[in-house]
Order: sequence, then structure tokens, then C-alpha cells
Amino acid sequence: MNSKRILQINSSIMGEKSYSKRLGTAIVEKIKEKYPNSILEQLDVVERNIPHLTPEILNAMFTPEEEHTDEIRQALQLSDKLLKQLFDCDILVIGAPLINRTIHSSLKAWIDHITRRGITFGYNSDGIPIGFVSGKKVYVAMSSGGIYTDEQGKEHDFVAPYLKSFLGFLGMTDFTVFRAEGLHVPIIQDTALEKGINSIVID
Repeated sequence: MNSKRILQINSSIMGEKSYSKRLGTAIVEKIKEKYPNSILEQLDVVERNIPHLTPEILNAMFTPEEEHTDEIRQALQLSDKLLKQLFDCDILVIGAPLINRTIHSSLKAWIDHITRRGITFGYNSDGIPIGFVSGKKVYVAMSSGGIYTDEQGKEHDFVAPYLKSFLGFLGMTDFTVFRAEGLHVPIIQDTALEKGINSIVID
């Protein structure tokens, strides 16, 4: 297949200076090299100011569709739009800087809006969860000031393990992380982004 639909999500507060965004863009460029006619859609969850869930939104999410009112449909409007973006894409590229050991709250808000029982996940008769968002490739462009791939750092990384676990819960199990790490470590900071970009392999 010569064409893919790519959804690139940015979650950095640093705008164009963002290392995770630049790494994510490099991933997209590599994807386009492999699939030249690909279509790119971008979502900056910080600029878009994805809101955190409210009682109204949460209540709407748990209301059966046959009981939806205009008010409930309005409450779900953003969630429905984000879900359409997700289901329409073949490849998901997430720019995720490590901030205080975890993801930015805007990315967590996006995750909360796409987590809908009966749409992105469910449970079988034994109570085992089933993810419904299948057949997608996920690439994470992760940036960090320190090193989080060695034995000492791994236990403090709540970005890659969390995203792998939760997106896997929704059915997105084909998951790869590329890292620009050590961006605040003097002896390697000047080459950290380049090293991350050079590590990109699109399978």
C-alpha cells in the first residue's frame, strides 16, 4: 500500500522549539519516504486546549446512545471528533515530552476523550478487556532532559510504559518509541536530538 493516513499529535508547550515535535516530524518524514502518497493530519492538544473531563461529559459517555439528547450530543461533540480522527488514521505519531516524569495533562485529556466503553474498548463475558482500536501502528516521539533507558532511569519513566499500556488496552499494540534523551546532560545534549532522529526505522 503506497498511502497511509497519519495522525500526528503534539503535546509540548514549547511550540516549534519542541524536541518531541521535531522528533515526531522526523518520524512523519520517514513514513512519507516509505509511503509517498500519505495524508497527514495534525493535532496539537496544547494549542487546541483539549479540556479535561467534566461531570457532564462523563455522564454523557455513560449514557446509552438511544437515550442521547441534544445536550448529551453537545457534550460528546469533541470526543466524537477526536474518535473519528483516531479511527480514520492508519498510523499514529505522538509527540510526548517527559514532564515531571509523566505526560503533559493535555495528552492525558485527549486519552480520556477517546476512552469510550463500547467504542474503543469493551469486556468479554469473562470480564477481560478487549480493545477495539486495532490495525494501527503507533510511534511515540519522546523527549527528556535526562536518561530514562538505563536501569536507574527506567523506574522514573511514566511516559513510554503508560502510553504502551493504555493504548494497548484500547487495542493499539503495535507500538514503538523513539527517544531524544539527555537533552539537559552537558556531554550529550548537543547530539541528543540527532541521535534520536538517526534511530528512526519505519517497519
